[in-house]
Amino acid sequence: MIRLTWVQPEDLIGHELRQAAEDGRASGPDAERVREIAARWHAAGGHDAPPRAGASEPGAARLRDLAGELLDELAAVPSPLPEPSDLAGIVAACPSWPGAAPGAVSRAAVDPARVLGAWQGRAAGCVLGKPVEKIPREGIRQIAEATGNWPIRGWFTAEGLPEDVARRWPWNRRSAVNSLAENIDGIPEDDDLNYPLLALSVLERHGRGFTTDDVAKLWLDELPAGRTFTAERVAYRNLLDGVEPPATATRRNPFREWIGALIRADVYGWSNPGDPATAAEHAWRDARLTHTANGIYGAMFVAAMCAAALVATSPEEVVRAGLSVVPERSRLHEAVRLAAADAAREDDFERVVDLLHERHGGLHWVHTINNAALVAATLIHGRGDFTATIAGAVAGGWDTDSAGATAGSVAGALNGGVPDRWRMRDSLASSLTGYDGVGLAALAARTQEMMGP
Repeated sequence: MIRLTWVQPEDLIGHELRQAAEDGRASGPDAERVREIAARWHAAGGHDAPPRAGASEPGAARLRDLAGELLDELAAVPSPLPEPSDLAGIVAACPSWPGAAPGAVSRAAVDPARVLGAWQGRAAGCVLGKPVEKIPREGIRQIAEATGNWPIRGWFTAEGLPEDVARRWPWNRRSAVNSLAENIDGIPEDDDLNYPLLALSVLERHGRGFTTDDVAKLWLDELPAGRTFTAERVAYRNLLDGVEPPATATRRNPFREWIGALIRADVYGWSNPGDPATAAEHAWRDARLTHTANGIYGAMFVAAMCAAALVATSPEEVVRAGLSVVPERSRLHEAVRLAAADAAREDDFERVVDLLHERHGGLHWVHTINNAALVAATLIHGRGDFTATIAGAVAGGWDTDSAGATAGSVAGALNGGVPDRWRMRDSLASSLTGYDGVGLAALAARTQEMMGP
């Protein structure tokens, strides 16, 4: 039996109930309605959201029809929170939105080393986090300590790892074969690297005026469905069902505030150096295919940071640019603001991560809010040190490769490159047409061509 993860109604309803608790529906004016839906699901033998898996036990398929009905009923309950998803509403909710005369920089004025550094940093942070993806914070530290790599200062390795630690915390099986110190040979394929390639393709094919529909069509043409997960897989299914954007983001999609849109946003920032407003708008056009509210804000936050990182002089400047495009009353804005303040105040980064887990420990490990807050914290606490920055993102123990990639992207751009220890053979593996074996130097040159004149 094929278990298609992330799309079956019985696998989604628990996550949607969890989303209802996060977005205020379970405690707002319609709370009784949400409680009644949850009671019907549990009375029928339905389960809560699994902490990590994308599919429930095969026997849960008997509840598929009921789960579909309840998903649609929950979708009719509005969130009471002031978190708009339309661009005009987002801009109006951002008192510090960058002005009408942004500090855009021409492509000729951007240092190519900073663009290359951004790509190198994204690749390095991603690969550092790959083998420990899905391993919690405690396990990551035990692995690193057992191999003499704590604080993290180099690639993870299985060499010298005690058997009991390896059994307790098994590597991510798909990634350990090509992302440990002893087997890295070029840059392995990862969705955190495929999505920037797709964003570059959108700009190259459709120009700076691309639309959400252009993104959707490109996905259908170039992105294998099996390379999508969570919100992206749901949106892909919706497209094949004939659903048009932005309804693709909301139809039976409990993952619409998870990290998927955030990991797609870097290129929209790199192609708009010094112009966080335009970068955020481009990210919004992409993100609304799959996400809403904080899921969209995460993409805009990252795009604005990446736009600033090519011209800024400090991580603080970059994080401020990111926050300027996030609605001030949103959960994401508060999370990032508090994380940045913690990182500026605390000398011990482990204490900063303690505070993050205290606040956001109830969120899924691939949610936007906790991971974006961790990225902001490690950028501020790292003070421009590339190694400390990506190490902090990975050691935080949530979406290790995604957080590592985003933090590395910003730090690599700020530094105009990455230390030699984090450079891999300049060949990126990808299942996307025309990209397998492409070099980061070539991608950086193409990215610079997509900037304004």
